[in-house]
This record gives sequence, structure tokens and C-alpha cells, in this order.
Amino acid sequence: MSPLPSLSKPSDASAERARAIRNITLVGVAINSSLTLGQIVVGLWANAFSLVADAMHTLSDLVADFMVLTAGKQGANPADIDHPYGHGRIETVATLVLGVSLVVVGIGFLWASGVRLQTMGEQPPLHPVAFVMALVSLLGKEFLFRYTLVGGRRLNAPMLEANAWHARSDAASSLVVAIGIGGSLAGYPFLEPLAAAVVGFLILRMGVLQSWHALRELIDTGLPGEELVRLRQTITDTPGVTGLHELRTRRMAHRVLCDAHVQVDPRITVSEGHYISESVLLAVHLAHPDIGEVLVHVDTEADDTERLYAERTERLPDRTAVLADLASLIGGHLPLQRLQLHYLDGRIEAEAYFPADAPLPDAETLKRRVDAWLVERPCYRGVAFYRVLGL
Repeated sequence: MSPLPSLSKPSDASAERARAIRNITLVGVAINSSLTLGQIVVGLWANAFSLVADAMHTLSDLVADFMVLTAGKQGANPADIDHPYGHGRIETVATLVLGVSLVVVGIGFLWASGVRLQTMGEQPPLHPVAFVMALVSLLGKEFLFRYTLVGGRRLNAPMLEANAWHARSDAASSLVVAIGIGGSLAGYPFLEPLAAAVVGFLILRMGVLQSWHALRELIDTGLPGEELVRLRQTITDTPGVTGLHELRTRRMAHRVLCDAHVQVDPRITVSEGHYISESVLLAVHLAHPDIGEVLVHVDTEADDTERLYAERTERLPDRTAVLADLASLIGGHLPLQRLQLHYLDGRIEAEAYFPADAPLPDAETLKRRVDAWLVERPCYRGVAFYRVLGL
């Protein structure tokens, strides 16, 4: 048998991903720290209080960066007793918090734009260096947005993407400040509050979308329809699988968890059924790398009959009772080598294997006994006896 393709260890992949998230976020921390300091110093010196306000907005990004660092580190921790599925939900919660913060920032811009429209004549005179600082802030934030967004998509990290859009919201605020300062210097003070209203709406919309995606993940929303179709095809194409039902998926940060009930031939051995389930797991991992865990349940019948099947199984005899029934049928204890029981459609089929020299009744007598015995015991669908040659 050819060796199976190797799969990278989830713990190693998670640790490498956490390091990448940390490095990208540290770049954001450095840029945000520099811009915050520059905006405060220039804003106070140039009487540009909008720059100081933008610095406070940038400071909120620093808080978000530290949240991402903490969540990325904690989310990469391996599963433990209290968290058997790992700590990926920490990233989801962080994404939700960042999304809500975007909503708050967007509402703040909308509110501030209304206030500024009413107080345009009260703005203090500005120094042109404030306009230069606003442009530097805009370029720095736009670079940080694109850098973080590319990294978030490469790592499939919604938390990083949310943080990237947080950087874009700050870039938008820098744009508002630049337009406002430029408009004030050119004699058009109304441009700043007007632009702030537009940007505030865009930020609010992005925050709502990010929060909504995080909430969907927290309530275990499944994969989209087209991805489910591909996943279903991968499973049903696995040799030995005769049917598929009860396919369920949910997201946990960058991973997808999957449960699948696969139907197999009811008369194969337990070990072969286990082999088929392992084949399904391997096929899913190879064709769908984003699926982290796959729980495969092997069924002999479709689940549309399992409710009735479960009710009738409660009254069916177990192996010990079946052995006693077969002993009474044959007329005494015999050296049984193997007994295979098939619980199908709420009834039992028994296959008994005996040594070749076992003193079984003749075939005619045994058939009459079995026919009469099955009439008295409707829970049995059939009983077969076999002699095993000692080769």
C-alpha cells in the first residue's frame, strides 16, 4: 500500500499563523504610535484641534492592535479540558468587538459632522503645517490598511481584516481632516463636516457588516451553499460511501468544523467501516484545507428511518440474548466460532458460524425449526448457520 500524503500538524500551523498575525499587528502598532504622537504635537502647535481628535481616533486603533495581539496569541493555544475545540472563538469575539467599535466610530463621525455644521464660524485659524500632517497621516493609514488587509486574507484571519478596516476608518478620518483643513485654508469650512458625514456612514456600514459576520460565526452558521455542494461531492466520491446525510458545518475563526453521517454497506465489518470513515476524513482534508476537524459517523441506514429504528431497537435482544435464543433453537450448547448480527430496519439477521465437525441437526430439521422459530419471534428477520472449514 502506498503511503498516505502527510498532513501538517494543526498545532504547528496554528503557532505559525499566530506569529504572522503578531508580526503584522506589530507593524500597525509602530505606525499608529508614530502618527498619534505626530498628530498631537502638530495639532496643538498649529491650533488644529481636528488633528488632536484624529489622534484620539488613532489611539483607539492602538487599543485594537493590542486586542488583536492578545486574541491571536490566545486563539492559537491548543485544545484543553475546558476548551476541547480549541480557543478559536477568541478571535471571533475580538472581531465582534472591533466591528462594534467601527459602529461607534461611524456614529461619532455622523454626530461630529452635525455639530461642526452648526459651528463653522467658531473654528480657530490654522497653520498650513497641519495640512501636511494630515496628508502624512492619510498616506500612513492607507498603507497600513492595505498591508493588514492582504495579510488577513492570506492568513484567513477575519480578525485581521476587521483591524484593517479599522485602519481604513482612521485613514478616512485623516482624509476628512485633510479636506477640512484644506477647505478652511481655502475659505470653504463646510467641506470638513460634509465629508465627515459621508465617511461616518461608510464606517458605520463596515462596522455593521463585520459585527454581523462575527455574530453569524458565534451562532454556528454553516458554510455557504456552493461550498457545501463541493464538500458533499468530496464525501460521496470516497470509495465505500453509499450515502450521505446529516452534513453539518460551522466556523471557528479560520477553521471549519464538519460533522457527517456516511452510509455504508450494512454487512461489512466494523474495521472496514472505520477504514471508510478514515478515508472520508483524509479526502476532506486534502480537498478542503480550511476544514480543521471532521467527525464522521458511520451509518448502515439513512437517518430518515432512524427515529423509528431507535424506537424498535430498544426492544431488540442484544448479543447475549441472541446466543441464548440460538442455543434453544439448536437444542443445546454448541461450539460457536463467530456470530454476526445485523440490526437492520428494526429487525435482526443472525449469521452463526460453527466448526466443520459441529454436531448440528440435519439441514431439513434445522430449516423446519428455523421457520417455526421465526414465526414466534418477529424481531428476527432471518437466521443462517454455516460450517467453517479448518484450513
